[in-house]
Amino acid sequence: MNSKVPQFNGGQLIVQALETHGVERVFCVPGESYLPVLDALYDSPIQTTVCRHEGGASMMAEATAKLTGKPGICFVTRGPGATNACAGLHVALQDSTPMILFIGQIGQHIREREAFQEVDYRRFLGTSVKWVAEIDDPSRIGEFISRAFHTATSGRPGPVALALPETTLAALAGNTPITPWQQIETHPGAQDIEKFAALLGQAKKPMAILGGSRWSPDAVASMQQFAQRWQLPVSVSFRRQMLFDHTCENYAGDVGIGINPALAKRISDSDLVILLGGRFSEMPSQDYALLKVPSPQQPLVHVYPGAEELGRVYRARLSINASPTAFVDAIETLSPSISASAERTADVKLCHENYLSWSTPDDIKTPGDVQMGQIMAALQSTLPSDAIITNGAGNYASWIHRFWKFRCYGSQLAPTSGSMGYGLPAAIAAKLHQPDRCVVAFAGDGCLQMTMQELGTAMQQQANIIILVIDNGIYGTIRMHQEMHFPGRVSATDLINPDFAALAQAYGGLGLTVTRTEHFTSALHQALRASIPSLIHIKTSAQAITPTKTLDEIRNS
Repeated sequence: MNSKVPQFNGGQLIVQALETHGVERVFCVPGESYLPVLDALYDSPIQTTVCRHEGGASMMAEATAKLTGKPGICFVTRGPGATNACAGLHVALQDSTPMILFIGQIGQHIREREAFQEVDYRRFLGTSVKWVAEIDDPSRIGEFISRAFHTATSGRPGPVALALPETTLAALAGNTPITPWQQIETHPGAQDIEKFAALLGQAKKPMAILGGSRWSPDAVASMQQFAQRWQLPVSVSFRRQMLFDHTCENYAGDVGIGINPALAKRISDSDLVILLGGRFSEMPSQDYALLKVPSPQQPLVHVYPGAEELGRVYRARLSINASPTAFVDAIETLSPSISASAERTADVKLCHENYLSWSTPDDIKTPGDVQMGQIMAALQSTLPSDAIITNGAGNYASWIHRFWKFRCYGSQLAPTSGSMGYGLPAAIAAKLHQPDRCVVAFAGDGCLQMTMQELGTAMQQQANIIILVIDNGIYGTIRMHQEMHFPGRVSATDLINPDFAALAQAYGGLGLTVTRTEHFTSALHQALRASIPSLIHIKTSAQAITPTKTLDEIRNS
């Protein structure tokens, strides 16, 4: 009887480990430094999506993780490949998204000579990920990858990086059986729930602010029912708008850039603020002004899955180390007193009315022949309610944040890190994950040009997404701040742009151009009928820099 243990090379062991942990798709730009992995993927059921740039690949992996709650997987080659991928790592870090970046690496035998594309990833990525390591022994591949999955998903989720030396990938070892990773949950204690119920029961003007990651469709639905039962107004943090149905009577608006002044005042006047799932960092906190640091003026309940974040910025009246899903599950059976519910009815109604009056685009008039308010209204009336909306960074995103009504979990992909170029890769990832959903990417002209080569990925993957390019010929956000601080001194913010519709056609997609508002609906319907990626090039006036102020008004203010 032959009892010899089967041997596999390092590339095969990595792919086997990914299969064990339930990975269905990886994103990559190929490189000779990890050829054994690519060869092993040839025989694997794991789908491989080849991208055009490592930044796009890492963003696609991050976006997939946002939708699934499971680590997104990205493979890149050493040196330039790894440095290019850092854009997606930064999104994953600041957005608290689980992700694993695998990096091809030089062989161990030539370290410390500054070999071709040699980088010390422990030093280079040390502050950009939750954990970074290099696998020198192929027999430990299963151990390292198991740790990577648990590290990326536990507490506050985030990215992990594993470097793969060529010598490790070529070496042989046995496959040590390992069980699939499991989400490590953090649950609130019974006393925490009792204290929370007492604080909420006593409050007359509470406000919940939902944010962060580690949510689920069931948790979002349960939180909405809880808010209705307790007559609790609910707002959402910056670019986390899919965490609450905007048509629900308890919805109060988003706490992000360009916040509704009425909502900002309402939070300041609250006698109980509940931060659920989010860190409430610079953007949602309005430069840390809504809640004083370190001791907020309002009684604060902070619920967060990572203990290290509790008390780091805000000292709460009650800190609860729990994930949003576990916390919502724990409060599901709490029932308010009739009197407490009655006291809040008028307040909840007023909060929602303030949101509606702020977020109805019908009477918004901006310079130029294209009115983005009317385009947003057309999108709202045409797209399915579960459409996935993606965007990168730029002033164009204010139209989404303020006027789009998100209805369900898993319908928004946007970087809280403010990374340009995110919308297109995220849309591709969303369409590959849920091919039957309508996926629409918003991008500014500057934003799209960060990753527009991923149009090739969309075509190769037959991902019939819709891309809306809002083209005003400038780096709009920077120009806005330039006019605020250095009025009239325009420097480095003008853009000479290509014909984006022609570019889409060159890739084999559908390209359409809109220069007047009345042309948009027809273009949208053509895009919705298309079986190929579609791009609608929307030319707007540079003066229409925000929904309420022109560049001239900002310059002269």
